[in-house]
Amino acid sequence: MTSHNNEDFFEFKMNPKMEYRRLGPSGLRVSALSLGGWLTLGGTVKGDPVKEIVKKAWENGINFIDTAEAYAQGNSEREIGRVLKELKIRRSDLVLSTKVFFGVRKGPNATGLSRKHIIEGLHESLERLQTPYVDIYFAHRPDPTVPMEEVVRAFNYCINAGLAHYWATSEWSAREIEEAFHVADKLGLVGPIAEQAQHNLLHRERPEVEYAPIYAKYGIKTTVWSALASGKLTGKYNDGIPKDSRFANHSEFFKDTVAKLESPEGKAELDKIRALTKYAREELNTGIIPLSLAYIAAMPNTGTIILGASKPEQLDEQFEALDLIPRITEEVREKVEAILDNKPKEPRSMRP
Repeated sequence: MTSHNNEDFFEFKMNPKMEYRRLGPSGLRVSALSLGGWLTLGGTVKGDPVKEIVKKAWENGINFIDTAEAYAQGNSEREIGRVLKELKIRRSDLVLSTKVFFGVRKGPNATGLSRKHIIEGLHESLERLQTPYVDIYFAHRPDPTVPMEEVVRAFNYCINAGLAHYWATSEWSAREIEEAFHVADKLGLVGPIAEQAQHNLLHRERPEVEYAPIYAKYGIKTTVWSALASGKLTGKYNDGIPKDSRFANHSEFFKDTVAKLESPEGKAELDKIRALTKYAREELNTGIIPLSLAYIAAMPNTGTIILGASKPEQLDEQFEALDLIPRITEEVREKVEAILDNKPKEPRSMRP
């Protein structure tokens, strides 16, 4: 990224409402709310609106921006890189991550977690982002076709070469994360510091139960995606699918989710969302969006929640979660759990 005189930088100001948390066992500190590029930045949103969204996030204390090689076929990285340069954000003030697995083109070595794709993919991502390194390099999915030793060694090469500071996983099983740590320990290498997991009030089993032994043993945290269940927890789909919504604009990707809305299970889910909306409004004087975000953010193993936005003003309501996080008391938890009735049960082996 191009250097500038100190007086030219868009200075980062810590938000007193924002918590800056150590990410897992590392010394890296990330804002409890962060900004992601999936589907929106560089995808459905291009040009000046991307800059306005990033600027709004930065001005409100977000220091972590997450993207991936596959988001908008590399255009998310290009747009984010362009905007960071135009806004003159000091690189050392920023925590920036990208992910590798899906690639941006077809070919026998253009996807997956081979050493070749992990290293070459990162060089291409850095070029698109216009930066010499990323802070966190995620394995976007597990790759059972590649030996775990090759995967761990390749990510450690990226760290040793100064191309990344840390590596992490995304949507890996607990068993796969455990194997990565075993290999890293055997070879004297660095293990992953975080797992980027889908976690929201409607999707809870893996992050709250399956990963529990991994949290306890290795101290990793989650960088949460889809904390609003792809928009279902905004209430926008309670009465159908709006034309400008994510489900409408990405109908192929969300076709199974859309079909589920009309099922008995889907309708029961919408009833819970309506009840949760009423509880948030009448008893907490807030909306379902801040409540949904704050509830997950208040969980002890959440490192950060990655926000999505197609307009800067959409971030405003999400930032209200910062006021609500300290208010997630045991009484609030009990009422929310009574409405949802979906708290995952611990396996027998984990119970005292």
